Amino acid sequence: MLTQRSRYALRAMLFLAEQPAGCAPVPMTRIAAEANVPRKFLELILADLREAGFLVSHRGKMGGYLLAKPPHLVSMGEIIRVIEGPLALVPCVSRTAYRRCADCKSEADCAIRHAMLRVRDETARILDGTSLADATAQDLAAA
Repeated sequence: MLTQRSRYALRAMLFLAEQPAGCAPVPMTRIAAEANVPRKFLELILADLREAGFLVSHRGKMGGYLLAKPPHLVSMGEIIRVIEGPLALVPCVSRTAYRRCADCKSEADCAIRHAMLRVRDETARILDGTSLADATAQDLAAA
């Protein structure tokens, strides 16, 4: 299940993706208000996204945040991985944080593992194939 932290991160990034190219940095208070995210929580989330290279921050009176890459080059899967870690629901199918399940008799015969592999692959395919630009365009199409 997607945590509230990930939903906040996605809302903030989607809001920034909707800003016109070349616009001034967006102040954190405006992002918090428009994305409906508590400011203190947003501060930590934006710091993580900045460290991961998805945002650029500017200090000072006219400071704020901008996407570091065009919206079509940032996937929802990448954002979730920064905030949550691996997309896999169980550690034995994770590509980046594999860990054998302690109570598993045989990974090769585990029906749960085989199902979770398919879930992981489809989840990654959809989230990695959906850019911020795709998501904002879908929002516009649905409106």
